[in-house]
Amino acid sequence: MKKSILIFLFFALLGNSVSVFSQTEPEDIALAPDDYQDAFYESLKQKGIENYDKAIVSLEKCIKLKPNDAVAYFELGKNYLALKQYQNANDSFEKATQLDPKNKWYWLGIYDVSYETKNYPLAIETIQKIIVFDEEYKDDLISLYMITNQYDKALVAINEMNDKFGKSSDREMYKSQILSQGKYQNAEISVLIDQIKKNPKEESNYVNLIFLYSKSDQSDKALDVAKQLAKEIPDSEWGQVSLFKTYLDSNQADKAIKSMNIILASSKIDSKIKHRTLNEFLIYTNKNPQYAPALEKAISYFDNDKNVDVAKEIGKFYHSKGQFENAIKYYEKDLIANSDTDRETNLLLLEAYTQAKQFAPMTKRAMTMIEIYPSQPQFYYYAGLGSNQLQQFKNAKTVLEMGLDYVVDDKKLEANFNIQLGEAYNGLGDAKKKEEYFLKANELLKQKK
Repeated sequence: MKKSILIFLFFALLGNSVSVFSQTEPEDIALAPDDYQDAFYESLKQKGIENYDKAIVSLEKCIKLKPNDAVAYFELGKNYLALKQYQNANDSFEKATQLDPKNKWYWLGIYDVSYETKNYPLAIETIQKIIVFDEEYKDDLISLYMITNQYDKALVAINEMNDKFGKSSDREMYKSQILSQGKYQNAEISVLIDQIKKNPKEESNYVNLIFLYSKSDQSDKALDVAKQLAKEIPDSEWGQVSLFKTYLDSNQADKAIKSMNIILASSKIDSKIKHRTLNEFLIYTNKNPQYAPALEKAISYFDNDKNVDVAKEIGKFYHSKGQFENAIKYYEKDLIANSDTDRETNLLLLEAYTQAKQFAPMTKRAMTMIEIYPSQPQFYYYAGLGSNQLQQFKNAKTVLEMGLDYVVDDKKLEANFNIQLGEAYNGLGDAKKKEEYFLKANELLKQKK
């Protein structure tokens, strides 16, 4: 913003008055008396060393000698602006525009005053006059619309500038900010649909439209756009999104896998689309387990994903389906790739070990987790359960008695501890203790009901 600053710096360093004079009234300047030129040169010299007061005195001499000289008023405005005498600066710039209304630099002087004083309505009014001379200043207008929360006008101006001059990072940032507010998305969707009709080979319009539909949970429309993209631009990575779904629905697994790998490897496609793609292939693989190796490869694309533990989520999927062997594989994979001490994942893994009757690794992991979480009773329970199943009754008794002290306000877990303690004492040949713990467990289960 504020392109005019560069111009003002140029004037500040100017040593040759001819380049200044050449903007306006060249015939009059050529006939100017020596006193005028001397005073003008002196003003430039004083401004150059930041003696703005002295520069103003010299410019006032110029104006007395030549009352209708726009350049002198413009220079006067710049010196007043440097002194932050905003009203005087504005009056001087206005006088310059009255004398020469077609010189955009004079209008930029008023714009600078209005911007510095945060008089944004005047800034908008002024920049609109400047755009008549130089349309690129519409970027400044967009910034002013953003500052004053006039997002409707900003969005229209952004699209106009993008069409005429191509996209810019600032405009894309502003557009993203505007579209984060849902009420503006429908207008942008209409613009993108029109742009696709006008230029069907421009990939970015399809991508932006897919993003907006996905963001508003209109996945069917997003898929339709992706299909259209694939048709118009077959080598587009985004086009593979629709091709993947089409291949999967028609049971062309090899082609679907190829499209999926392109999607997951792409730096252009957002993570939400990638996760959805993986989830669809996971459901497909559950029905067609012969493609499990392709699923393994697909998961590897998410190894550095900090937002979602993909392997863990796949473990939960298989867990919910009762496929505990598969669940174990993915829980273990997640613990290796991420945090080996994650409490939730370890508890899920221990439950899966239990269901799969893998008691040796279950006991070993539970004992390791006791060292890390010494006050978490669930890990003591699994260690005791596993030890009982491995007929290590003494170890089971010891670890269960230790863990029972940490059970608080959980009748079901406390009952399970007592059941396992009864099993441990039964294994140790103590029938009395066995009955004692079984009876206590039964009482606790009744209380739970």
